[in-house]
Amino acid sequence: MAMTQRMIDILRAIVDEFVATAEPVGSKTLVEKYQLPYSSATIRNDMAALETLGYIEKPHTSAGRIPSNKGYQYYCEHLLNKDVDEDVKYALSTMLNHDTMNIEDAIKESCRMISDMTNLTSGMLGPDSGKQTLQHLKVFPIDKKTAVCVFVTSSGYTESKTFNFQDEVSLEDIEKCTEILNDRLRGTAIVELPERLESLRPILVDSIQRYELLFNAFASAFVKFASENLYFDGTEKMMYQPEYADVEKLKKISRFFSDSQFFRRMIDHKDDENAIVAKTAKGTELMWKDDLAIISSEIKINDEDNARLMVVGPRRMEYNRVISLLNYITKEIEDMFR
Repeated sequence: MAMTQRMIDILRAIVDEFVATAEPVGSKTLVEKYQLPYSSATIRNDMAALETLGYIEKPHTSAGRIPSNKGYQYYCEHLLNKDVDEDVKYALSTMLNHDTMNIEDAIKESCRMISDMTNLTSGMLGPDSGKQTLQHLKVFPIDKKTAVCVFVTSSGYTESKTFNFQDEVSLEDIEKCTEILNDRLRGTAIVELPERLESLRPILVDSIQRYELLFNAFASAFVKFASENLYFDGTEKMMYQPEYADVEKLKKISRFFSDSQFFRRMIDHKDDENAIVAKTAKGTELMWKDDLAIISSEIKINDEDNARLMVVGPRRMEYNRVISLLNYITKEIEDMFR
């Protein structure tokens, strides 16, 4: 059975109404609120057809209908029609300052802005550390017990880690340690840094007075750098979505926010029979799995590496607004750092 224009109009209205209210949608609502030029009987017949085709489904406790994952897929592939408002564009361009940000900072700031604007969880999945090597380290002392270490990879990707020493460390020790590590670790695969650092322990013992403080700080940073290329903002907002009132469901979802490899496998697992995947005309990717929706837009960092800017939430979300925000911010960041 092919979709008619009338069925498309009804599906669009069902998605819009359910996104707005989180309540199953009946034919009476479609007639009265959306003023569809069809009789209630005609709409009920087409809703039955849409249900047979798998675009909508009927909750057990209601006579109304809600969109299915397949229905959201059709909606996002064919029915999106909203661009970012001009005032929102101005606000975003003002907050993203190329002069003071590297690309990592810009993406993280974008995550914060998207989360605030959508009341959903936003995140960044950085370049795969298994494909990168260390190019350079630089440590900036803040005071005698605090420093910031900046990593630069072979692809130009940067990331920073804060060192909080248990005791005072001299500037001389920091500079000497950084010099040794740059000399011995340049070109090392990111995932191999923790093991390579251990092999340098004897050299650090002989050359640096407070070597143990610096060794422990770099060891922790290397482990995090190799595994923590996943960043989220607004994870607490998942708790306030009615779909996740079930504590057990919320616990299951929380795993997504702590394991970058698990998350990468999940969003790349296109052959998962329980997941539905879609792609918009502008290249934004969507995946629905059970009650979870993930929308991601690729940010090209350079010729070799890319990151993903994402929104994660219930499948009932304002797709027009979320996707248009992701598309706009992705383009802004790429233009800033091209």
